[in-house]
Amino acid sequence: MRDQVRQAKIFAGLHTSGDPLLLPNAWDVASAVTIAGAGAKAVATTSAGVAWSLGVPDGADLGAERAAAVVERIAAAVPVPVSADIEAGYGHEPEAVAATMTAVVRAGAVGVNIEDRSGRAGAALFDPAEQAERLRAARAAADRLGVPVWINARTDVFLAGSGSVRERVRETLRRAAVYAEAGADSLFMPGLIDLDAVAELAAGPLPIAVMAWAGAPSVREFAAAGAVRVSLGAAIAQAAYAVAARATAELLGKGTYDSTADGIPYDETNRILATDHL
Repeated sequence: MRDQVRQAKIFAGLHTSGDPLLLPNAWDVASAVTIAGAGAKAVATTSAGVAWSLGVPDGADLGAERAAAVVERIAAAVPVPVSADIEAGYGHEPEAVAATMTAVVRAGAVGVNIEDRSGRAGAALFDPAEQAERLRAARAAADRLGVPVWINARTDVFLAGSGSVRERVRETLRRAAVYAEAGADSLFMPGLIDLDAVAELAAGPLPIAVMAWAGAPSVREFAAAGAVRVSLGAAIAQAAYAVAARATAELLGKGTYDSTADGIPYDETNRILATDHL
């Protein structure tokens, strides 16, 4: 546990203005050790990638037990801090969120993403006050375990909300103030890449995390706008599955194999997995 506390402090210190944490997202041990081996200072799970690797759609209630099992294998395999994507906490009630937080922290996580998408008909997002109670429950669960977990409060205002960018920024700032009071450490806004909006939100009550993809602003631009964290979400997993699709189409169509030319050498992956952590 002392090592986990140390990792948690390292992870928190990586969130700095002007030099954001660059956080690739893994979905299994092999992807995590590959990412860490390529130089990443931390590894985060992607709920989408984890779900797909287990044969279920993202957002289909992967559940705390399966999510924690993946986190445990990854945390045992890499020397860097691990953050867990726990979606909306796998349950509406604060007690469910606390149970999920307990499971993933015991598995080795030192950071979590908790989103405010409710999954309920007629209300895409939890009310800010309700989400605050869920965040407080998560913070209390981590505190009981003695680990200063970094809580990245995800808001889906820019994915599931409506209205102009200006209106969504105002709503996000309102939620940020509530989430900060509830114990969140940063605010994550997938879907937002407008640099002016990022800068305005970065001046608000919480440090800002963003998700990037091909065509999004560069890390340098996000850093200048004030983001302290840039992650890739499911992008790496999507790219990996795209290679599988392209290689299959090439094999079946042309009878050639060029799509596999840039693969990591067999011996390299075998070497980095040749430990006793599995």
